[in-house]
Amino acid sequence: MAKVWVDEASCIGCEACVDELPDVFQMKDGKAVVVNAEGASLDEIKEVAEACPTESIKVEE
Repeated sequence: MAKVWVDEASCIGCEACVDELPDVFQMKDGKAVVVNAEGASLDEIKEVAEACPTESIKVEE
């Protein structure tokens, strides 16, 4: 299983990841957090990570 996390220091809270994958990401204190790394396919999570404007979403296989 891949490890997925958000670098909260660089997250700007744009909510793009939450909009795309609400079963994986949610907002907490103005920052995105991973609530369920198995809430979407790894390919979907990687796609959202690549689209993150601050590259805050990290995926480690």
